[in-house]
Amino acid sequence: MLTTSEWEVVWLSIRVAVVATAVSLPFAIGLGYALARKRVPAPFAVEALLQLPLVLPPVVTGLLLLYAFGPASPIGAFLDRLHLPLAFTWAGAAVAAAVVSFPLMLQTIRTSFEQIDPDLESAGFVYGATRLGVLRYVTLPIAGRGIAAGTVLAFARAVGEFGATIMFAGSIPGQTRTLPLAIYAAFNQVDGERRVVRLAIAAVALSLLSLGIHTLLVSRMHRADDSGTSL
Repeated sequence: MLTTSEWEVVWLSIRVAVVATAVSLPFAIGLGYALARKRVPAPFAVEALLQLPLVLPPVVTGLLLLYAFGPASPIGAFLDRLHLPLAFTWAGAAVAAAVVSFPLMLQTIRTSFEQIDPDLESAGFVYGATRLGVLRYVTLPIAGRGIAAGTVLAFARAVGEFGATIMFAGSIPGQTRTLPLAIYAAFNQVDGERRVVRLAIAAVALSLLSLGIHTLLVSRMHRADDSGTSL
């Protein structure tokens, strides 16, 4: 059974992951569609840049975020003057989780758009729909399960983020210490073994739940594709 402070860690992790996923989603949809329809210049270079956080060591990603948005940077100093600091805050933890999890969301969403027959969208234009109308009433509903699957996968990755978070947001109890950071902190305490086990079980449960939902959505996508093919 988790203690009160451990539940706070769990809820903080969920809040950080939810915010990270929500902030990333509009960008992933827009860029995923643009990449799927080859509507960006130098798509290979753009995609390579967007996928970079997937292959960079997370601590390097966190370091780059610190250079870009830390108190010593021009952007960070400007945000501080607005009383909207990012570095070493829970919002910074959400930014770090968003950057690291974004490539997974983008890949899944882009693939879901690529599987849509462009003729279906063209039919919408024939009947007088605007580009926004086709996107809203044709493209997004068809790609809906893929978008949901990418969202869930990004959420799971955000919950497990460690390296970028500890570099950019630190490990401040009650503020930025998410589940992975709390597990690491407890592991380094003399009497933290039971706390480690409890927090690890909570992390595994969250991950399994997220992956279970993702697997269900993907399997439904495949069944829908098979049904469409058989027709």
